[in-house]
Amino acid sequence: MNVNEAPIIVGLDIGTTKIAAIAGRRNEYGKLEILGFGRANSIGVQHGQVLNIEQTVKAIQAALKNCYDSNPDLEINEVYVGIAGHHIKSLQTRGDIVRQDSENEITTAEIEQLIENQRKTFIPAGDQIIDVIPQEFTVDNIQNIPNPIGYNGVKVGANFHIITGDRNAIRNINRAVDKSGLKTKDLVLQPLASAAAVMSELDMEAGVAILDIGGGTSDLAVFYEGILKHTAVIPFGGENITNDIKTGLGVLKQQAEAMKVQFGSALADEAKANAFITIPGMNGMQAKEISVKNLANIIQARMGEILDFVTYHLKQVGLDSRALNGGIILTGGGSQLKHLIQLTEYSTGLYARIGFPNGNLAANHIDELKKPMYSTCIGLILKGYSDYEHKYKEFEKTFKKIPVPEQLVKEDQSVKPLEAPVPEKVNTAGRKGMYSFWDKFKNNLLELFKEEGDKEM
Repeated sequence: MNVNEAPIIVGLDIGTTKIAAIAGRRNEYGKLEILGFGRANSIGVQHGQVLNIEQTVKAIQAALKNCYDSNPDLEINEVYVGIAGHHIKSLQTRGDIVRQDSENEITTAEIEQLIENQRKTFIPAGDQIIDVIPQEFTVDNIQNIPNPIGYNGVKVGANFHIITGDRNAIRNINRAVDKSGLKTKDLVLQPLASAAAVMSELDMEAGVAILDIGGGTSDLAVFYEGILKHTAVIPFGGENITNDIKTGLGVLKQQAEAMKVQFGSALADEAKANAFITIPGMNGMQAKEISVKNLANIIQARMGEILDFVTYHLKQVGLDSRALNGGIILTGGGSQLKHLIQLTEYSTGLYARIGFPNGNLAANHIDELKKPMYSTCIGLILKGYSDYEHKYKEFEKTFKKIPVPEQLVKEDQSVKPLEAPVPEKVNTAGRKGMYSFWDKFKNNLLELFKEEGDKEM
């Protein structure tokens, strides 16, 4: 695939605390070149769900404006959008088809029909299917086939992981995107997007759990032997920790968030018993002394609750610490809490590490995008490329080059061959513009961060 033909794909992460828009294009080495980046504080979203559409539209437009400011040459029409929220559910189904043409090999069209049939699965009223993900396939008596295309048999079937969500919640996301002047290309479950950004093929084969700790929810995806085994959305995230600190220590939400980020620890045993944080008093009241140990106790209690959910879900699918050799990968903004790796290992019995999205990025990206909080957004771009490449390959397969018969090749003297007019001057502006695309973006973005830094000072 020619890199110049590769489309620019945009991921839009509508989160509880932030909205991020990132535009990227895959280079000839298979890495993502980031061509635009914008973020804005999120309003109108709670626990991963869009509740106030008008406020969410304003926040999306603010993120888009920052994305355009970073690169004015960008044109954004379609976006891949992440979806989360405690309304998300998943179920396992089984589907089979008896082939009409059992003489020939299994085709892509037959597999797509098998997947499409699962969209007729009965789900509770008010819910809607978001995604149908095939797991292992079977062809007649042959089990555990990762890809059955090219096999031969009478009956082909598969186990499926079906992800559903509340119809109203899905409609609210689509309406917010539409009202922002964009079109939703696809809705992608956030833990699957995050997994694409931070997980390797080896992780997938060894068995791994991806925990994306966001603002309003913590999203879980479990892979084993190269197959997606389970997904879940845990209805607690970084916002819950902030609210616990606010209530437990009697401070403002802004102060609670600042304390969590600067002095917070997920392990109370690691916090110094004699260390205190001074919070200035309001309206002439006395300053407040906050114990760092108390702060850590509150954070550990809530983080421990999230990790208990993870352990519960792993037991549900029969995958404990002995099965998942790849351990647990922590990502999302909440994964940056101090001592979280130690708490995760104590709670789950799994080896833990932080998942950064920079493994998929070209070398010239800015440091801001290395943060785990952008895993979902970068994963959305990767999902877009996965779809694009699948369609590209299918087109190449179906587009047959038919040789011209010899009798049609003889030159006909009565018809003069058409000659393309030679342009007087070759316009290289477009080509040059492509190479200067990244430089312009980087300079604008550095200028943007410099301006923000000046304002803060």
